[in-house]
Amino acid sequence: MAQRDQTTRMCALTRAEKPVAELIRFVLGPDGVLVPDTEAKAEGRGVWISLSHDAVAEAVKKKVFGRSLKTEVGLPEDLPGLTELRLVQRYLGALSMAKKAGQFVSGAMKVRGLLETGNLIALITATDASADGRSKMVGPWKALHHAAREEGISGFDVPHFELLSSEQLGLALGLENVIHAALTKGAAAQAAVEKARRLALYTAKPTDEGTGRHAVDGDLLPNGQV
Repeated sequence: MAQRDQTTRMCALTRAEKPVAELIRFVLGPDGVLVPDTEAKAEGRGVWISLSHDAVAEAVKKKVFGRSLKTEVGLPEDLPGLTELRLVQRYLGALSMAKKAGQFVSGAMKVRGLLETGNLIALITATDASADGRSKMVGPWKALHHAAREEGISGFDVPHFELLSSEQLGLALGLENVIHAALTKGAAAQAAVEKARRLALYTAKPTDEGTGRHAVDGDLLPNGQV
């Protein structure tokens, strides 16, 4: 991930240089219709846009893709929505791979145990989790970071993602009632964390004051990551 972060590209909308981890690439398909290249591996000339639903929508509005590619570009009916769907699919696919590798744990008791020992690299909560159930996980999660600060451990970071519903998680993973989950150390789990960060960055929105799900101690954070 570090090497990917160091590689920069220019956002065709803002003209700002950014790490590719903060951008998403678009390419023309064989039929001349623009598609999101979420893994940035497709052949051909691409257009880089800041990893944001609003940025992609603005790029469509300002006809950035056609100007950048210097050709006529066909656009899907909802490119920002299609892009989000592809990012969701990549995230769920990565979670499935982490599960197969034994690096995905679900169930409140098991996840609570990992929080108490610190043997996790990410906490996952379904968007439809109850407020009480969520608080029982967020409390130990905050305590874990506080303990790391007290011990002077620099760079300690266990992100908390609230990105998908229990139904979405369950269907993708072949499990029932996935409300609380965690990722443990391993390459497959780390890949899932990276996919989650990208989805969280893309869907960033102001806090919904009705739920408080996207804020900690009054600070606004990316949608789905607290």
